[in-house]
Amino acid sequence: MSKLFSFSGTDDFCPGGSMYPNPKESSLFLSLGRHVDVYFPSRKRSRISAPFVFSGERFEQKKPSIEVLPDECLFEIFRRLPGGQERSSCACVSKRWLTIVSNIRSDEISDNKTTQALDLNYESTDKKGGDVSDVEDEDVAGGYLSRSLEGKKATDVRLAAIAVGTAGRGGLGKLFIRGSNSSRGVTTVGLRAISRGCPSLRVLSLWNLATVGDDGLCEIAEGCHQLQKLDLCHCPAITNESLLALAKGCPDLTDLTIEGCANIGNEGIQAIARCCPNLKSVSIKDCALLGDQGIASLLTSTSYSLSKLKLQALNITDVSLAVIGHYGKAVTGLSLTSLPNVTEKGFWVMGNGHGLQKLKSFTVKACCGVTDLGLEAIGKGCPNLKQFCLRKCAFLSDNGLVSFAKAAGSLESLELEECHWVTQFGFFGSLINCGAKFKSISLVNCLGIKDLNVGLPPLPPCESLRSLSIRNCQGFGDASLAALGKLCPQLQNVELSGLHGITHVGFFPLLESCEAGLVKVNLSGCPNLGNKVVCKMADLHGWTLEMLNLDGCKISDAGLVAIAENCQLLSDLDVSKCTITDSGIAALARSNLINLQILSVSGCNLVSDKSLPSLGKLGQTLLGLNLQQCKAISSGAVDLLVEQLWRCDILF
Repeated sequence: MSKLFSFSGTDDFCPGGSMYPNPKESSLFLSLGRHVDVYFPSRKRSRISAPFVFSGERFEQKKPSIEVLPDECLFEIFRRLPGGQERSSCACVSKRWLTIVSNIRSDEISDNKTTQALDLNYESTDKKGGDVSDVEDEDVAGGYLSRSLEGKKATDVRLAAIAVGTAGRGGLGKLFIRGSNSSRGVTTVGLRAISRGCPSLRVLSLWNLATVGDDGLCEIAEGCHQLQKLDLCHCPAITNESLLALAKGCPDLTDLTIEGCANIGNEGIQAIARCCPNLKSVSIKDCALLGDQGIASLLTSTSYSLSKLKLQALNITDVSLAVIGHYGKAVTGLSLTSLPNVTEKGFWVMGNGHGLQKLKSFTVKACCGVTDLGLEAIGKGCPNLKQFCLRKCAFLSDNGLVSFAKAAGSLESLELEECHWVTQFGFFGSLINCGAKFKSISLVNCLGIKDLNVGLPPLPPCESLRSLSIRNCQGFGDASLAALGKLCPQLQNVELSGLHGITHVGFFPLLESCEAGLVKVNLSGCPNLGNKVVCKMADLHGWTLEMLNLDGCKISDAGLVAIAENCQLLSDLDVSKCTITDSGIAALARSNLINLQILSVSGCNLVSDKSLPSLGKLGQTLLGLNLQQCKAISSGAVDLLVEQLWRCDILF
């Protein structure tokens, strides 16, 4: 009893120590109630992470789990991790953790040096007692990585994973999202993750995303201030509010492409033009709310920076073209397509505005306002124009084309497609009156082109023309082809496709007149050209010929023999749908001069398995071989070729 009354509280009641070997057991037992009449000194209570459950004669403890912590606590833990690799590892645990980690902004990541103690590679001293350099696994925000999501893969979860995974591996610089999963498509949640985890994003492309609205683009504007290129295609939920936010948050924007966004109008384009002084390229298509006010503001605000402009299917009028002609001082590339409200006056005023002094490339398609008067004004008002393309301009005639050729002294390339009022007189007149820099002319599906029924008077040759392309102009015949040969003696590239009216009678004068030597020749779809043309061409131009397309011509083994004996520079040969046999393939294989890289015999039904050894020999230099629709070649032979020609891409 003396010991009991003299107990001071600093020693154990029992002289040998506690009656419970485990302090946890004693605290648990003595905490069951106050009726226990045994004295035991107070101890610091052990910390436990889960309750104990009494089952039978023993206590059971649930397994501890960090999942009981709220999101706020996990957020604080994750942002204090020492590096991007650790955060990426945590993001792989569950979708919940991925969501939390992806919502951490770069400026919210703790830089407290005490967090380095969590890194196993970080120690104050090494094993030898020396100091270890303070090297952290810091996130690199260079923006070197590129990611693309298409179809069902375009989800918020994948965007969150991209945001976390690229943060410590150079930073995400380009993101392309094509299409959307209807059930789990991209929403504001995914773009928020990109905004917070990818501040280095410079290129963003969103296509066919009906679930992305203004909130998502506002998140991008808030977090991705380095954005330079933006492409929005068929995103109906995006309005002017998005462009207003992007204009304020992304002043470095240089390229803007908008297509099929029905809710974007003048206000959004005006904000971009006002706040983005470095804007260089703008392409806008099928935006019904955009009118002259938006285009005028765009040109006046970016007069000295905008170099490329493409407008298609817009409700703009002659006013916009007048503004372009006056304020487009830096524009070098211009494309106008399907502008129904633009008239002849608009093109005339644009040409006479004298602002397009730097314009080099101009494309006009499906604009009824293009007439002879407007075309002549463009030729005079654009002194540095080099490439001009006219498509589906129904009211352009020979007079306008010739007047334009006279005025455009720097013109190098002219392309006419479906301009049915242009005839052979306008075609030859443009060749005669073009400048000394004119190098290429192309006619595609111009029904007004007919064969010459009268001889041309002696004309000065067009020495500068190097490339001639005439496709699907059914009226073009031998007389016109022979006249072209005499008029253009320096031709090197010739494309005559889908012309049923030409034969060797018109082609021979062309071959005999070309002094520089033909390099690329495409005669596909000309059924009246046969072995005579090929033999003549191989004899006169075999020393320069590099590419030859004879798809659908009347070519047999005799033509292949002439090619094998004379065309030592030929690397690309297409004899699809020709009547060649195994003997012709063997002639090519026996030649020591030819070194083909591309060979197409598609649709040659007379080529059989017997050509397997010859094709194998040709395969020493081949990179591409087309055997499609060769019914006499078995699949087993193709398998052997695939195994033998391992570096050659074989189509069958």
